[in-house]
Amino acid sequence: MSTTAVAGGDNRTGEPVPVNAVRSPAATGPLATLTEVLAIGGRRMRRLKRNPGRLVGITLNPLITMIALGYLFQSAIEIPGSNNYMEFIFAGVAVQVGLASIGPTAVAVCLDLQGGLIDRFRSLPIGRSAVLVGHTLADLVITLMGLVIVVGVGMLFGWRSHADALSVLGGFALLAVFMYTMLWVGVLLGMASKNLETIESISGIVAVVFSFMSNGFLSVDKLPGWIRPIAEWNPVSAVITALRHLWGNPVTVAPSFPSEHPTAVIVISLGLLFAVTTVLSIRRYRTASA
Repeated sequence: MSTTAVAGGDNRTGEPVPVNAVRSPAATGPLATLTEVLAIGGRRMRRLKRNPGRLVGITLNPLITMIALGYLFQSAIEIPGSNNYMEFIFAGVAVQVGLASIGPTAVAVCLDLQGGLIDRFRSLPIGRSAVLVGHTLADLVITLMGLVIVVGVGMLFGWRSHADALSVLGGFALLAVFMYTMLWVGVLLGMASKNLETIESISGIVAVVFSFMSNGFLSVDKLPGWIRPIAEWNPVSAVITALRHLWGNPVTVAPSFPSEHPTAVIVISLGLLFAVTTVLSIRRYRTASA
């Protein structure tokens, strides 16, 4: 293939850049970017047919937690002001779906890097962010499919919302935002690590620590003293508290700023996390082949 140095191309090494690596003016603009995002996302969704284990991995741990705690042990655990433990823990179980999506996304990105797929994408005349955005949007659809399964099982075991339809939809919208932020955490983890075992270990630790060191399954005041401040300021606790309010489920509010102002904690923590992970992921993607 003939090559030539193109003005505006990535020619920092002084080597010629493939002609087809530079987007033509006709291939730029919102419509072209949307087409690229849909193409990348469609490829990711087609892979789900060949590897349905991705969906199983997202839903397995939340379902086990819900059945073990919410159904088998519900009579042994008491929540102040409520006798329905399933309704109390369901927000924590739903958040686990988002945390469980970090690992599979990170593994998929790492495999794409190792297999040279990212290099092939970078040689094509497509936007550099379109690949990662398309990837995360497709993973968001898959994660929401897993959430539907968890919600269905939760309703079979007794979970109910006690709020108006708008508030219930608002809760699921907040949950989708949380999930999408976690997917970018997975992208960054996959970009930064070249070892699949390391990714699986880190993602597993994150899913367990951030879900159980929160108010998802016990009131914060029931936790050991040294864990209590961590659980109170855990962003996952703020998301869980907001979901319980929106769904009309039992809420235990400790006398602390995060518990009394979960919205502020969510906006600041998730906003910063999303900004940092997207910027670092896209920057890492630009230098991935190096």
